Amino acid sequence: MSNEFDNRKIIHVDMDAFYASVEQLDHPELKGKPVAVGGSSKRGVVSAASYEARKFGVRSAMSSVLAQKKCPELIFVKARFDRYKEISKQIRNIFFEYTDLVEPLSLDEAYLDVTQNKKGNPSATVIAKEIRQRILEVTGLTASAGISINKFIAKVASDYNKPNGQKTVNPSEVLQFLEDLDIRKFYGVGKVTAEKMYKLGIFTGADLKKKSLDFLEENFGKSGSYYYNVVRGIHHSAVKPHRIPKSVGAERTFSENLSSEIFMLERLERIAEELERRLKKSKIAGKTITLKIKYSDFTLNTRSKTLSYFIADKSLILETAKELLYQEEMKNSVRLLGISLSNLNTDKNEKEEKKESVSVQLKFEF
Repeated sequence: MSNEFDNRKIIHVDMDAFYASVEQLDHPELKGKPVAVGGSSKRGVVSAASYEARKFGVRSAMSSVLAQKKCPELIFVKARFDRYKEISKQIRNIFFEYTDLVEPLSLDEAYLDVTQNKKGNPSATVIAKEIRQRILEVTGLTASAGISINKFIAKVASDYNKPNGQKTVNPSEVLQFLEDLDIRKFYGVGKVTAEKMYKLGIFTGADLKKKSLDFLEENFGKSGSYYYNVVRGIHHSAVKPHRIPKSVGAERTFSENLSSEIFMLERLERIAEELERRLKKSKIAGKTITLKIKYSDFTLNTRSKTLSYFIADKSLILETAKELLYQEEMKNSVRLLGISLSNLNTDKNEKEEKKESVSVQLKFEF
C-alpha cells in the first residue's frame, strides 16, 4: 500500500568544490591548479579544496600545515564570503524559478521539493538537469544533484557522480540502492560510527538491514531508529523553506594555544557576547548550553547543562559556560573554545515526523 511520502520528488543540489571553484572562476590563473581556501599559517585550517587538491588528500577542516605536506604545490587563497554569498543568492534565485519549496543547508547546497513545480514538468530528473545547466549559464560554476523520493536518498545520490553529474534513484530502485550502499556513504554515519559498525559486522546497507531495531538502539542510542528506518527508505522529513535552527553557537580558534584558565574566561566572555548578539538577532532563546573545547592535540571535548528555563542573556550563558569549564581538569592547552545553545524555544513549533513504514510505488514517472 502506497502513501503520500512515496510520491514526493526531492532534488538535492550540491555545488562542486564551491569556494575553491569561485576562486578559480574569478582568478583564471588558478584553474587546473590545487587550491585551498583558508589561512596558510601554522594555525590555519582549510575551508575548502579544489578537486586538483583533493587528489592529494587535501580536505576541508584539515590543518593547513598537513595540507601543505600532502600537496607541496598547494596554493592558499583567503576566503571571500561576501562573494560566495553573492553567487549563492544567484543560485537560490534559479531554484525559485522551479519551486518555492527550497531548504538551504548552506551557501552551496539545498533541497528542493519539485513534486508540484512551477514548470509543470513531471520529471524531477529533467528539472535537475535544467537547474544545473542554468547554474552553469548564470554563474559559470558546475553543480551535482541527487534525485529521489526523500531527502536522505537525494543527499546520498548527489555525491554519486560528482563533480558535474547527477543520479536519480527511482522508487523501484530505492531498496536495492540502499542495500548495496557502503555504510560510510550513509548520511549521518561519521568516521567513528562507521568504525563501530564495522566491529559489529555492518559494512553495507544490507548488513544494516539485518539488524533489529532493539539491536541498533542498544548500540547507537536514539540514532538506532534513524538507521533502522533510512535503510528501509523511510525518511519523512519535509523540505522546509524556513528551516528552524536546532542550535545557535559561536566559537573561536586562537592564534596561540591557551593554557591559563584566566585567558580562557576572557575569551569565553567575548564568545558569550557574540552568541547573545546572534540569539537576539534571531529572537531565539534556549535551555541547553554546550561548551566545546578543542585541545592542542586536536582532541575534542563537549560538556552540556540543561536549565529549567530559557535563556538568551550573555551573563547567564557565561555563568553556565564557566561552570562547565571548571567541571573537569584541563588535560592540555586549548586551541578552540565554543559555546552553543540548543533545546530552543523554536523546537516546540516543529511537529514530530511521522513514523510509519513506506511501501515504494513502482509505477511513478521520475
